[in-house]
Amino acid sequence: MRDRPTGPQSEEDQAGAPALQPQPERRRWPREPASQGPSRSVAPPALTPMHFSTRELRPAEQFQAWRAHMAPLVEVRLADGIPVEGGFVADQTAWHFGNLLIVQQQAPGHSYLRPQAMLRASPIDHWYVELLRSGMTWTEVDRRVTENSPGRLAFRSLGYPFRGRATAADAVLLFMPYELFADDAAVLGETNNLVLSGNLADLLINYINGIEPRLDRLTAEEIPRIVHTVHDMVVACVASSARPDGAGAQTNKGMMERAHRYIHLNLHSPGLTPDAIGRAIGVSRTRLYQLFEASGGVLNYIRRRRLQQAHAALSDPADSRPIAEIAEAAGFDVAANFTRAFSHEYGASPREIRKAAAVEQRPVAPVAPAGRHRGSTIGDWLKALGS
Repeated sequence: MRDRPTGPQSEEDQAGAPALQPQPERRRWPREPASQGPSRSVAPPALTPMHFSTRELRPAEQFQAWRAHMAPLVEVRLADGIPVEGGFVADQTAWHFGNLLIVQQQAPGHSYLRPQAMLRASPIDHWYVELLRSGMTWTEVDRRVTENSPGRLAFRSLGYPFRGRATAADAVLLFMPYELFADDAAVLGETNNLVLSGNLADLLINYINGIEPRLDRLTAEEIPRIVHTVHDMVVACVASSARPDGAGAQTNKGMMERAHRYIHLNLHSPGLTPDAIGRAIGVSRTRLYQLFEASGGVLNYIRRRRLQQAHAALSDPADSRPIAEIAEAAGFDVAANFTRAFSHEYGASPREIRKAAAVEQRPVAPVAPAGRHRGSTIGDWLKALGS
């Protein structure tokens, strides 16, 4: 048997065999990936989850803990005939995006009520989107009941009274402060307690589904982009799903949204008075007070809004203004009055909030006042929105 030649083919081989196609050169080492420019280190996750659960409590204590946790937002009750001693295993995990709070919630069946009396004492008038994974909810606003079911979105304001009931449900809730939608008053003013539908609603659901498994990996650079995208998608969904409403309710809600927007744009102006607001939106002083009756009056609403802005400033490590200057911008000429009002609202003094932000190098959520059950409530999470 003859060895195969290792050099160029002989004339005999060339004559007796068909020409061979040149073979590609074989690499001995794996191919290096193409350079994509300077390498970048992976940014660390920016979100820290906040948890609430009744699982570790005795069954007889679980519902009372849930009631205390939800008290700043709604009054909750068990259905008739359901004993408190039977247990109430509920879980919430919240993710704070600054201008967006995403809450993953699992809870047994219960009823809920947000009465006018609660609105008078509450700084919470956020919009929220309810996406159900399982279960059902029925919510009544202005004698109109909205039914929500798995795979659907409900859009609702916390600035108006409502009541309803829910079966055992798994849900994702998106809470957004009014200020985020201040420029969209014309679109949102008539759409409270609305089920969002159509292709745009389906796209928003897909977007939420895409965000949820990545919440623990999102970076600081990505968060504002997500908030901006959620805002735009919500406005688009609401605009395409809006229904005609009664003339009276339409007038009231439209005026309320215009008043909110005017306050937002002039929040730090010394000329922000009930008379100025009334002139701007074209209503009398008496009518303006009627519009803000559920919020405890227009001056109380302005005061809470200014305290929220002060909290946002104090919890921002990049804001180095003296506390006295922030207090003055919030309408307080006396530092002691500002400290007292701020501490009552947020459960921590202005100095404590600023110190915590300096240590963590990022905005901080309000601290729950002493004596509250198991730390922060959902109200504390919501008060931090906008920070």
